[in-house]
Amino acid sequence: MSKTKSCAESDGDRPPLRPKPPRIPPAVSGIQYNFCKNPACVNYGIEPKLKTKMSDHDFYTLSGGGKGFPLLKCKSCGEMPPLKSNAGLAEELARIACYLEPTPVPSCPNSLCGNHGAPLGTKHAYQSYGKNRGGSKRYRCRECLATFSIPTPARYQHDTHHNQAVFKMLVNKVPFARIVSMLGISWEVFYHRLDFIHRQCLAFAADRERKLKGLPIRRLYLATDRQDYVVNWAGRRDKWNIVLSAVASADNSSGYVFGAQSNFDPSSDRDAVEADAGRIGDHLSPSPLRKYARFWLERDYLASANKMSGKEGRIGTTLDSAISATYATAGERLDVEVFDEKTANQKLPDYGLQVHAEYTLVAHFYFLRKMLGNVEGWRFFLDQESGIRSACLSAFQPEIAARTAEAFYVRITKDLTVDRKRELTARSREVFKGIKLQNPSLSDAGVRLLMLKGEIANIRQFGQWKDRWVRHPLPTMSEPEKAVCWLTEHDQFDENHVAWLYNKASLHAVDAFFQKVRRRVSLLERPLHSSANAGRVWNGYAPYNPATVQKLLDIFRVVHNFIDKRQTKQGGIKMVTTPATRLGLAQVPLTYSDVIYFSAL
Repeated sequence: MSKTKSCAESDGDRPPLRPKPPRIPPAVSGIQYNFCKNPACVNYGIEPKLKTKMSDHDFYTLSGGGKGFPLLKCKSCGEMPPLKSNAGLAEELARIACYLEPTPVPSCPNSLCGNHGAPLGTKHAYQSYGKNRGGSKRYRCRECLATFSIPTPARYQHDTHHNQAVFKMLVNKVPFARIVSMLGISWEVFYHRLDFIHRQCLAFAADRERKLKGLPIRRLYLATDRQDYVVNWAGRRDKWNIVLSAVASADNSSGYVFGAQSNFDPSSDRDAVEADAGRIGDHLSPSPLRKYARFWLERDYLASANKMSGKEGRIGTTLDSAISATYATAGERLDVEVFDEKTANQKLPDYGLQVHAEYTLVAHFYFLRKMLGNVEGWRFFLDQESGIRSACLSAFQPEIAARTAEAFYVRITKDLTVDRKRELTARSREVFKGIKLQNPSLSDAGVRLLMLKGEIANIRQFGQWKDRWVRHPLPTMSEPEKAVCWLTEHDQFDENHVAWLYNKASLHAVDAFFQKVRRRVSLLERPLHSSANAGRVWNGYAPYNPATVQKLLDIFRVVHNFIDKRQTKQGGIKMVTTPATRLGLAQVPLTYSDVIYFSAL
């Protein structure tokens, strides 16, 4: 017998051939992240070609930044932005924006009936038909006489009188164990109530925030920053922390917080994803072309921990040195946009999957565009972080190119004492008074403008990208030392307009929100490091489940936006407002019960 196998037999014995990957990750759901991020470059926003031949002309070349790590090199300005998976970004956007999807409206359950699919409220379609045993409203179809009920938010609950107490305690620094003890409930009931409150907060926020697309907003001054949260280890043999990063954007005018998203996906099965990634050889592809590009997998963790061994972040002792140190740290990274590299003192979650933080950052800015659709002018004030810069300049490229959006870095000194802050503000007031005496014809606003122009004339360059920074001449107690860099700088505005833009630059709204989170949510307070514990942190109040971090952020964001009140004066009249009323999403401050018992039907 011949030893030669047939074609069919040979093909069946061989492992499947891996298809040749594209040159550039293809766009997915309208997202193409990979292009030059330099707003001053002619290639800004121009997409590279997916495939090229020798005769083709492209505005970019590919450069190797390391094993499996391609960089896109712009032929015009020479910048080399790292490539990212557009599929991963689309998946992350879908994850953080899923709560905004409208819930199905109940209709006749009989698929053969003419009213099937006709929503409740359709004229002459349904009639009220009492309540069911659980107390939910019941309706009857006038055509086929089928009945259906609308479940109440607190269905299956027996002790509903505890709901408001649990809600208030969660956002007022009461630890979980004390809530259980004070209310005399079981842990099972407590976690059931936590999940119920979280669902209601998301449903309430979605109902209001779906209206943002039609809300006319002339200018939006958005401050964006991030905050890290530590999750405790669960076993004595595995004393390593999980460190999650959350990004938030807040409106400096109203204080409204648009999203506070952490980089953890609780819905993904870690074991299944790890097994599938190993089966298909996902690690053999360049990182932006992988199926699971947005997730931290075990191979990624081990590579990062080995690379970061013995490395320490640079720290500046003054505002200028801190700015320079941040640029130097970013320049030392293989990927300048990655800031959440793992060390040997950290671990990945045991269940669910941690997302590469830069994917959450980019998805956050696409989320802002998805949620806010009727804004005439965008002003972004960003913490000095390369990943935040790239995320903003990518997601809002059309607006930046059209000059309807501007982006600024803002850097402040956060660790000054109260006495030092008072000293700096007092000194600036004296300077202000001196200039006012020298220019008696100028109003206070005119003096401020003159001081700003003086600082702009003394602009300084920092970092390998020669970014141009301006010191703000009039510090405040919340921002005692501040420097600003106009990332989208151009010559379309006059000097007065430019000066007032620098004056507006602030991280106050988002910093105030994150400070409230630390002070009022016990599980998310800042952890204390111990020199005797090799860099590990265990906090008795910190969460053990990483999914709890996002639940508490969602809950507190609703409380901050709709419930927490502030007394203000308008035209000599005292008014009690919330961020939502100041933005126009609510007419009056709301209560805890308004959220708990909210129903969209």
